[in-house]
Amino acid sequence: MERLNSNGGAHINSAYDPTLDEPPVYDNNPSNEEHRTVRPSVISAFGHDTLDRLPHIDFYRNAGSVSGHRAVRPSLQELHDVFQKNGQISVPETVKDDDETSDGTPSDDLESAILPEKGGVKFGWIRGVLVRCMLNIWGVMLFIRLSWIFGQAGWGLGIVVIALSCVVTTITGLSMSAICTNGVVRGGGAYYLISRSLGPEFGGSIGLIFAFANAVAVAMYVVGFAETVVDLLKEHSAIMVDEINDIRIIGCITVVLLLGISVAGMEWEAKAQIALLVILLVAIVNVFVGTAIPATESKKSQGFFNYNSKIFMENFTPAFRNGESFFSVFAIFFPAATGILAGANISGDLRDAQAAIPKGTLLAILITGVTYVGVALVVSATVVRDATGNITDLITTGIPCNGSAVAACELGYNFSSCTENAESSCMFGLMNNFQVMTMVSGFGPLIIAGTFSATLSSALASLVSAPKVFQALCKDNIYTALHFFAKGYGKNNEPIRGYVLTFIISVAFILIGNLNTIAPIISNFFLASYALINFSCFHASYAKSPGWRPAYRFYNMWLSLLGALLCCVVMFVINWWAALLTYGIEILLYVYVTVKKPDVNWGSSTQAVTFVSAVSNSLSLSGVEDHVKNFRPQILALTGSARSRPALLDLAHSFTKNYGLCLTCEVFVGPRSEVLEEMNAGMETNQQWLRKTKRKAFYAAVACENFRQGTESLLQASGLGRMKPNILMIGFKRNWRTASTEEMQDYVGILHDAFDFEYGTVMLRMNEGLNVSHINEAEDEMLKAAKEQEALDNEMNGGKSKGLFKKSRKSSKQVLMTRVSVCNPPPPQVAKMNERLLEASAQFKKKQPKGTLDVWWMFDDGGLTLLLPYILTTRKKWKDCKLRIFIAGQPGRSDLDKQEMKSLLHKFRITCSDINVIDDIHIQPRSESLKKLDDMIEPFRLHEGSKDTAQAEDMKKAHPWKITDEELSSFEEKTNLQVRLNELLQEHSKSANLIIVSMPIARKGVSDLLYMTWLDVLTKDLPPTLLIRGNHKSVLTFYS
Repeated sequence: MERLNSNGGAHINSAYDPTLDEPPVYDNNPSNEEHRTVRPSVISAFGHDTLDRLPHIDFYRNAGSVSGHRAVRPSLQELHDVFQKNGQISVPETVKDDDETSDGTPSDDLESAILPEKGGVKFGWIRGVLVRCMLNIWGVMLFIRLSWIFGQAGWGLGIVVIALSCVVTTITGLSMSAICTNGVVRGGGAYYLISRSLGPEFGGSIGLIFAFANAVAVAMYVVGFAETVVDLLKEHSAIMVDEINDIRIIGCITVVLLLGISVAGMEWEAKAQIALLVILLVAIVNVFVGTAIPATESKKSQGFFNYNSKIFMENFTPAFRNGESFFSVFAIFFPAATGILAGANISGDLRDAQAAIPKGTLLAILITGVTYVGVALVVSATVVRDATGNITDLITTGIPCNGSAVAACELGYNFSSCTENAESSCMFGLMNNFQVMTMVSGFGPLIIAGTFSATLSSALASLVSAPKVFQALCKDNIYTALHFFAKGYGKNNEPIRGYVLTFIISVAFILIGNLNTIAPIISNFFLASYALINFSCFHASYAKSPGWRPAYRFYNMWLSLLGALLCCVVMFVINWWAALLTYGIEILLYVYVTVKKPDVNWGSSTQAVTFVSAVSNSLSLSGVEDHVKNFRPQILALTGSARSRPALLDLAHSFTKNYGLCLTCEVFVGPRSEVLEEMNAGMETNQQWLRKTKRKAFYAAVACENFRQGTESLLQASGLGRMKPNILMIGFKRNWRTASTEEMQDYVGILHDAFDFEYGTVMLRMNEGLNVSHINEAEDEMLKAAKEQEALDNEMNGGKSKGLFKKSRKSSKQVLMTRVSVCNPPPPQVAKMNERLLEASAQFKKKQPKGTLDVWWMFDDGGLTLLLPYILTTRKKWKDCKLRIFIAGQPGRSDLDKQEMKSLLHKFRITCSDINVIDDIHIQPRSESLKKLDDMIEPFRLHEGSKDTAQAEDMKKAHPWKITDEELSSFEEKTNLQVRLNELLQEHSKSANLIIVSMPIARKGVSDLLYMTWLDVLTKDLPPTLLIRGNHKSVLTFYS
């Protein structure tokens, strides 16, 4: 509860030396090493020296930056107090990061993103993003399936298919651009963007499946390449074993070669991508050139007639066959549009990711979209849907010419047999020939080369993306078992271990052979990533956090939400079971990360929205009147530091759990200048301890000259709206007889204040006591000494701890701990008391054994004395404890009183095991009990009754706090009642797990010492006892 004096907080800003006493001396002499170096910019800007610093980027770097140093500005406390101190002020320009808190990896600061290790390769927006995205989006679909899609859907709906795909990817690109430009982007691509926006739960789940999808995509692209090679081998009768095994052999060899390029370094991989892009561009140009070359008779028989408006108009309308529909055709095409994250996935290797990712990605979407539409349109304008490939199928007089290729009839060819005969084997035309591009092109082998380029470039991009994303995920240590893969090698921090894992996964899926089943799952994994990127942008915008300031302005939060919904819809359009599987895996990983609670804080929008929701809900709640049915205990517990009185905190936590507010409060007593630093340093420490020990409570502290004033501030100002305490919980002051008068007045005054502010009041007494702060301090000192000794041993061993040295260090630590605990051991009696105190302090943390909760409901206080023990019985730790109710009754009508109480409890729907009516409370206490009372209060009595009036008045003025004979006589009955109650408690409740008794109220005229006597006599020599007094407003009701 109370902390006297400050010994200085645990946190000391290295920029300030509080031990210096002289007035501040400012000296620009660089030879004087004891004086700080003054920035010339500070002097030139203001004309004189000052401790204030000009705004500079170095002040905003995170700890753990690549350089190992960051600039530190003077704290507000230092600037505020500087002229009250005497001496020179030493403010270092930089502060070195603490090695103990660093894991060896750079933090999320600007430096770690734009200051690469010397010699590292960094790419611009063209090579790093534009080229990669175009290569990944231009896939085999361009050469093998695009003509079939436009044959089925017609170029009218075909353009809609491409446009819809581009809409989804463009919205995602806009959202990604906004997120990328809202701070420095490090390696990790989609995982980094989502995790830093939505938090580790979403980021960790999507990061793992995204990395896995990229690894399997390597296998898918390589198998596509191998199938094309095997088709060529089959044409030339050069099959090695059989088709499936040839695909496996060629696939494995290809992956090994691609792995070699990747491991060789990003520079080699980038060169390979440029070469593949050149081949692909030549193949695309080859298609456009081929459409302008006059068609041969052979090509005409296969449906190619050069540009013709009739063919173009005939191919405008859809002609779905074989059960195909718009959505099935869209599902086949859409995977071709994925690949927009290829540049973002290597964000750590970009020279300026903030500028490169938006520019390169959006331009790649535009170029590839236009290319898809352009190639499709020129093919739709030159090739009919069906053709026989027979040059003799010319127009013959008397034979009707109709069907799907009416335009071909007008051009002299009769392909009507393709539609008239259901069993016809027309192998050519947009609908039948997947190799239309090869036929149309000017030089067929270039299309095969383009197909090879498209598959290999996509495979290479995925082979690079998967390890990079996986490495970023492992570095964040969200999945501790995967931290092994976080290590990078070489000047570019290459994830060699990740490459090997990706290689193993891809080879495994290549050997499986059939990837038709896994392909839709991969597409859904990518789409899930797109959906979360869009949702991240919406979520961050919706939270309206001041930290959301993207430099890229061309986005809209509702458009991003639409993009997220579109991605989810497309997932089900492509494959409904794969979509459900994707969601299932993501939810499982999300739950896993949520349960594990990784110790990271990235300032996610989830935190911002939680804050906004909390404020909104609090405001909504404040507009609703309190109702007795919704009453719940909200406790302000005067525990001191969070660790000081664990029994008090545990019991308070049992009342509130997750359903009510619990504040654990501390008052730092002393001059504010002395205690403020310690209080500020302990704020986060205490809250972290509460979180670590899973106590759902908040820590609050105030600094004040007087303990009562500090508590009064807490009672008046704690809470927010309706979320404010309504119960004060305090420990019984065991040392009240030896405490100073001021301490006594403060303690009882706090109880008076609680009653004045209409707080319910709960007081806990345990025979062993509550305060374990002296034990905590001894443990902290011992641990501190052990760390110092360990550091000394490390220094003596040259900073290494291997082999025998490690054993030696461990032994020295044991020796030190033994020395600390044995050289100055506490007396046996004190040690025994401490042991009992610790055991009692943990009593309410454990599951309670079978027993009773004895409720002595003497006075109607609104029902709080009954409600709190009932709440305890609903908790898991207390479920084996039964309620027993004790009430005062009049002699001769015990049965009637018992029946009335039973009826009342029934209406309250509160079950108890027994109701006891005590009808002998009014009798005189035993003489030995009264003798103990007299002995207790004897030192505090004034004994003015035997003196004359003048002397009595003088004695009252000299000792106003003492108990007068007049007061003792006036309150004799109430005093005897407390003594009698204690006798009854000893008789009936000595074996109870917890006793709950109505707290006596002292009128303001009752002396503090007499009131403490009542409390002491009432609860003396009993099991743990709670004194409860409600604020006399109903907290129970039997109305619905």
